[in-house]
Amino acid sequence: MSTTSVRETGPTLSTRNKVGLAIGGLISLANVPSVLTAPPEGEVGPPMEVLLVDTIVGLIGLVAVVIAWRSGSRTAMRVAAACLVVALVTALPALFVDVPAVIKIMVAVFTVVTLVSLVLMFSGDRRRAPVVD
Repeated sequence: MSTTSVRETGPTLSTRNKVGLAIGGLISLANVPSVLTAPPEGEVGPPMEVLLVDTIVGLIGLVAVVIAWRSGSRTAMRVAAACLVVALVTALPALFVDVPAVIKIMVAVFTVVTLVSLVLMFSGDRRRAPVVD
């Protein structure tokens, strides 16, 4: 007597979803070493607490992206998106304080890339439904 097991696969990710996850994974990976980039004492820069939060959400986001990529888990995609949003929120104050223009440009680019990643991660399938006459 042999038994066969049916393996249920998770939802499949579209190419757009995978591109969004890849971009999100790169952003998360870039946030991991944030805690190591603390400015020297007396220099202007983000507080250590913000850098620590960025490192933590970078690690969590990276793990969530890998899980979402491998399993198609919508929950993992939501966790990855939440991590990207937290990292984005911690960067936004740089747009409103006196910092060099290059920092403001980097934050603006980071904002746009993060938003593109989020849109792609959650974009639906664009296939048309069949028309029934």
